[in-house]
Amino acid sequence: MRSFRIEVPQEDLDDLVRRLAATRWPPAAPGAGWERGVPLEYLKELSAYWQHDYDWRAAEERLNRIPQFSTEIDGVNVHFLHVRSPEPDATPLIVTHGWPGSIAEFEKVIGPLTDPRAHGGDPAEAFHLVIPSIPGYGFSGPVAEPGWDVRRVARAWAELLRRLGYERCVAQGGDWGSVISLELGLADPELIAGVHVNMLVTIPPDDPALLSGLDEADQARLAHMAAFAEDGAGWRQIQSTRPQTLSYALTDSPVGQLGWMVEKFKEWSDSEKVPEEAVDRETLLTNVTIYWLTRTAGSSAHFYYESAHDTADFMRTWGGPWNLTMPVGVAAFPADASRPIRAFAERVLPTLAHWTEFERGGHFAAIEQPAALVSDIRAFTRLLR
Repeated sequence: MRSFRIEVPQEDLDDLVRRLAATRWPPAAPGAGWERGVPLEYLKELSAYWQHDYDWRAAEERLNRIPQFSTEIDGVNVHFLHVRSPEPDATPLIVTHGWPGSIAEFEKVIGPLTDPRAHGGDPAEAFHLVIPSIPGYGFSGPVAEPGWDVRRVARAWAELLRRLGYERCVAQGGDWGSVISLELGLADPELIAGVHVNMLVTIPPDDPALLSGLDEADQARLAHMAAFAEDGAGWRQIQSTRPQTLSYALTDSPVGQLGWMVEKFKEWSDSEKVPEEAVDRETLLTNVTIYWLTRTAGSSAHFYYESAHDTADFMRTWGGPWNLTMPVGVAAFPADASRPIRAFAERVLPTLAHWTEFERGGHFAAIEQPAALVSDIRAFTRLLR
């Protein structure tokens, strides 16, 4: 275990500013809105803010207040936050991000989760927090060999938790963090007491009777699932099949990286016109800047290739079943990219014990609805006592 501190060379920040200033802009798309991708005028304005007003050093300083470490597991570097609660009997909790997220997603929830006494909560519901960067993402850096899929990451997380001295933990995550957490429960059931996810993909079963019995709300979720597969999955197809080709553009052009990611912050958050209605601009740009500075656009995309290269991989990775022995909890946010149907979830999660449907929020729950996410994690963990 090595202490870790983020220290970006000034020349890297100067290079970012130069590249932003030299952007070669395309013509605007016909029409208006986000239907064909990120609108030109919006991206120009956001890029100008990134160039002139965004303060990476302030973000760096905030992140460096959080204890960070790195270690080698199975031949790769793993970077992680490790925040121990002041409550000695706190429950160990490992929280995993997804794409296009990072460890920066969780700034708002670290305090309430680790020190509920200081945030008006019950000190008996405190957590020791472990928040790793997935290999290939952010400060974990790129991986040098193939084979790093969700199952291998789950095994690495089990090793990380045991190295930290934890014997019984809760796993939590959204996006890739959701399936990594479920796989962690399969990989080490003696270590994992429960799994809580804030995104779940529920693939419709083949039985027509199960589809016809859905109520109006679930029919709407099913319709969203079909529309998403038709119109919203282009990024996944590219990252799952040609990640290296994509990496050249995103690693060379900061505006390319920005547009590629900000589109998802708009489409998957609880926003109507711009993503900043749900995700504050500083946090959004901190996430994008982490990918840019660490040159992990390509290596994060390779994770899709490893875990969901074709339809069979996708179904296995996201669809389950997960025959876990420990309880599972689901927090469903209405504007998420995936909107789960409980009847389908119960078929693939036999130990489903907790289900909450929220009125607001989307894919980036720890940013959009931090209090709701913290409350739901606490509520689920009470079932494990």
